[in-house]
Amino acid sequence: MSKKYIKASLLFNLVIVIFTLFASIMMFTGLKFMDGDLILETTKLGMFKFFTVDSNIFMGIISLIFCINEILILKGKKDNISNLLYIFKYMATCSVTLTFFIVFTYLAYIVDGGVIILLKNSNLFFHLIIPVLSIITFIFFEKGNVLKFKYTLFGIVPTIIYGLCYLINVLVHIENGKVKPIYDWYYFVQGGLNQVFIVFPIMLVISYILGLILWKLNKKKE
Repeated sequence: MSKKYIKASLLFNLVIVIFTLFASIMMFTGLKFMDGDLILETTKLGMFKFFTVDSNIFMGIISLIFCINEILILKGKKDNISNLLYIFKYMATCSVTLTFFIVFTYLAYIVDGGVIILLKNSNLFFHLIIPVLSIITFIFFEKGNVLKFKYTLFGIVPTIIYGLCYLINVLVHIENGKVKPIYDWYYFVQGGLNQVFIVFPIMLVISYILGLILWKLNKKKE
C-alpha cells in the first residue's frame, strides 16, 4: 500500500479502536446517552454473550495491532503488514459485517421498536458505526492481493466458534423441550430446537457469502 492509503487506514483504524473502547465501557457500565430500554444489551461480563460485542471487540483489537504496524511502516521501521495479520483483519471485518447484516435483515424485524431501538447507546457503535467504518477501511484503504481465495474460509471461523458456544448454551438450558428467551437472546430456537439444523447452516452460508464479497472488493486490480 502507498503511504497515502496507509495513513488513511491508520486514521480509520484509530477511530475504530477509540469507538470500540468507548462503546465497550458504555455497555459494561450501563452508561446511556440516549433514552430507551436496553435491547440486546447487558452490563458487566454478561455483555460478552453477544456476538455483536465479541465481533466488535475482536475488530478493535485487530485494528489496534494494525495501527501499531502502520505507524512502524510510516516510520520506516517495518516494510509491510504480515499475511497473518491481514487474515485476522479479514476475519474481524467478516465478523462485524455479519453483525451489521443480521441487525438490519433479521433483528430489526423481530424486536419491539425495530431498527431504531437497535441503534441506541453502545449499540449505535456496535451495530452501525464500527461495522461501516471497518468495511470502508478494508475495501478502500487496505486493498491488496495478500488474501488468496483459500483464505476466504477463515472468514467463517468466528461464526463457527460463536455458533458452537451458542448451541451449547441453548442445550444446557432446555426445559420441557423449550429454551427461555433469556438464554436464546437471538430467538433462533424459539420455534423448536430443530431450528438449530436450519439456522446454523444458514448463518454459515451468509457469513461465507459476505466474506466472499469483502474478499473480492479488497482485491487490488493488477
